[in-house]
Amino acid sequence: MRQIAAKFVPCLLNNEQRDRRVQVCTELQKAVRHDSNFLSRVITGDESWLYNYDPETKQHSSPWKTPSSRRPKNPPSSQQQHQVSADLFFFYIRGIVHKEFVPPGQTVNGNFYCDVLRLLRENVRLKRPEMWKNVELLLHRDNAPAHTSLVVREFLTKNNMTTVPHPACSPGLAPCDFYVFPKMKLRLKGRRFVSIEEIQEESQHVLNTLTPADFSECFKKCQKSLGSLYTSPR
Repeated sequence: MRQIAAKFVPCLLNNEQRDRRVQVCTELQKAVRHDSNFLSRVITGDESWLYNYDPETKQHSSPWKTPSSRRPKNPPSSQQQHQVSADLFFFYIRGIVHKEFVPPGQTVNGNFYCDVLRLLRENVRLKRPEMWKNVELLLHRDNAPAHTSLVVREFLTKNNMTTVPHPACSPGLAPCDFYVFPKMKLRLKGRRFVSIEEIQEESQHVLNTLTPADFSECFKKCQKSLGSLYTSPR
């Protein structure tokens, strides 16, 4: 037997998805050029699963196989044990606007996401009154089913919330995916947590160490990636 790393299978876009990516990138580039405050109006957010143990390196998560067994596409769940918490938060170019943990056993579906958006709106009104009164807010989220479900679209329309388009399979345009979550999980990798409270406390500590300069840099990288994502497969 030999030990191998889990195989990464890239997402290949079809012609329609590639055309959509080019269209979205072009629209966002134009918006940034014509409105110097465009990025400061964007609030982006997502959720991420946190584990009681996440392997520090690929070697730690590499399964054993025989010559006749198939190569696994995902790391074995026994290495990461079980999901203990989901961290969900929203931020803009100057800092965090709203953050919370998904209750244990709760599925992140359309109805739950609507409840989160209600809290987000209230936090913007209370914590960022200058944005609430004087700026047209733009909500950015990825294309997860819970984020694009009918009940969520109806909620956004009812509350006059404008969204920023997001092309399929484009984590380079999702600040949470390419910047914030990797920073947070890097601090958690290789450590074992014995309780949900412990991992929640540590993840919140990591988020609290992020400065306004970090969030500003995050959006700058997102703006820079608009051109590079025209033709790349991911």
